Amino acid sequence: MISFILGTTAELIKIAPVYHGIVERGMRPKIWFTAQHVDEVADVVADLNLPEPDLWMVPRDKAHNLESPAQVPGWAAQVLRTAWSRREELRAELTADGRPPLVLVHGDTFTTPYGALIGKRILKSRVGHIEAGARSGSILSPLPEELNRKIAAKVVDIHFAPTSREVNNLRNTRGVVIDTEANTAIDSMRLAIGQPLVVEDLPEKFGLATLHRFELLSRPDKYREVLEILREESRKMPVLYMAGAPEREKLRALKLEHLFDDRFIIRPKLRYLKFLPLVARAEYVVTDSGGLQEECGYLGLPCAVHRNRTERHVGIGANIELTEMSGDKLRNFLATYTSRRGDNWMDKYHPSEIVVNTLAQLGYC
Repeated sequence: MISFILGTTAELIKIAPVYHGIVERGMRPKIWFTAQHVDEVADVVADLNLPEPDLWMVPRDKAHNLESPAQVPGWAAQVLRTAWSRREELRAELTADGRPPLVLVHGDTFTTPYGALIGKRILKSRVGHIEAGARSGSILSPLPEELNRKIAAKVVDIHFAPTSREVNNLRNTRGVVIDTEANTAIDSMRLAIGQPLVVEDLPEKFGLATLHRFELLSRPDKYREVLEILREESRKMPVLYMAGAPEREKLRALKLEHLFDDRFIIRPKLRYLKFLPLVARAEYVVTDSGGLQEECGYLGLPCAVHRNRTERHVGIGANIELTEMSGDKLRNFLATYTSRRGDNWMDKYHPSEIVVNTLAQLGYC
């Protein structure tokens, strides 16, 4: 039996095509959810035709979004209590169909190494890692993602690496390394990109911004600088800033709400199936999200990644600009984005098929 141990809506989105591929082979994998994210889970599983999680490793009535590092120890303790107290039941589920047990984790969240360790040490299962091998080259940037990936790599038995670069990063790692040629995000994008665009009062042309990472929000000077640059740019063409609750709280704390008006427009975050069609319509994107970097890379959409480093390399040097949190580099991108549009790779790669075919060849499904 295969079980996914996941904790965020982004992980649910990126495993959806793998999950459906396994189902098409006649197996119904389990989803055990650690509840790093809670608020949008019901919408995401409905949008992507996923089942509700089979197990909430934090009781659902006590679960809430992790919004600060201080919340992590309590969350981790609860997940561990659930895994340990129900270990015999979970082991039985993993071996119920007579196939080898396999736990799959994804990406680089806190759940990635934690789920891998639970699968390996407590549930005595083999572990696979989807989106393995990404490296920025610095433990501190991004933190904790780089550390999460490195810990997971020491536990995992099957590494599904998005490109030859990640394969090379894993060359001295234990276990089997599979090149999936792209991130499973590209398969998830196919589920979303053709959905109708339902956004009220959308400008005919607009830039799009998402800025939410702790690395940026914890530096008020850098956060203020990027918002002021985007406000200045919005005088030429409207800019939509899609902001969640933590960003709005930070804006209030820093007294930056006055920056927004009918040109620099703040909007609530949209769930995936509504957000991707909006991305596809944008003239450019400014983000600190590695996931959105990859999505823009596959679409050929001009994108500035406002981070010091990125572990992802799709589009870098072509339609993607890494600003290293430099205001001057961001301004240069905004002055030149019209010349940066690249090729659309949406029909070229099918990484989820490679993942599922590999699992079938190894006898897991």
